[in-house]
Amino acid sequence: MSTPTTQQDTAAIRETLTAFLEQRTKTAVAPDVDLFSTGLVTSLFAMELLVHVEQSFGVQVGGADLTLDNFRSVDAMTALVLRLRGAGDE
Repeated sequence: MSTPTTQQDTAAIRETLTAFLEQRTKTAVAPDVDLFSTGLVTSLFAMELLVHVEQSFGVQVGGADLTLDNFRSVDAMTALVLRLRGAGDE
C-alpha cells in the first residue's frame, strides 16, 4: 500500500540536497538554479552527487533515470527521489 507524498517529505529532501550542495560548493543554491550551467557542479562532482542521493534517500538511480537532467537542479533531484521512492511502493 502506498502512502501519499507529503509536502514535508518534499521539503525535507530539498533541504537535505541544498545543505549538501551548499556545504560542498560554499555557495548558496536556489532550488531551481541550473547547477551545471552555473558551473557549481562538474561531471566529476555529479558522480559524487549521484552517490549522495542514493545513500541519503535509499534509492537506486539507473537506466533511463541516469541523466544530467535529473541532477540539473535541487528541484529536479527532489522530483527524482520522490519518483523513485514511489516506484517501490507498488
